Amino acid sequence: MPEQIDRVKVHIRCKQCGESFILRGARDYRGHIDTGFKRCLCDNETQFDIEPLI
Repeated sequence: MPEQIDRVKVHIRCKQCGESFILRGARDYRGHIDTGFKRCLCDNETQFDIEPLI
């Protein structure tokens, strides 16, 4: 039986252009959330505000 994956919604906001995204990700055993999000539309890859939604 596969282990249960804890799914979490996150709000990601780009600090450069202000674009915002709401994505669903999987929380790993360390508590980190992986959404697969890599880059904003403005090509920013590092400067984001990320907050989990409850």
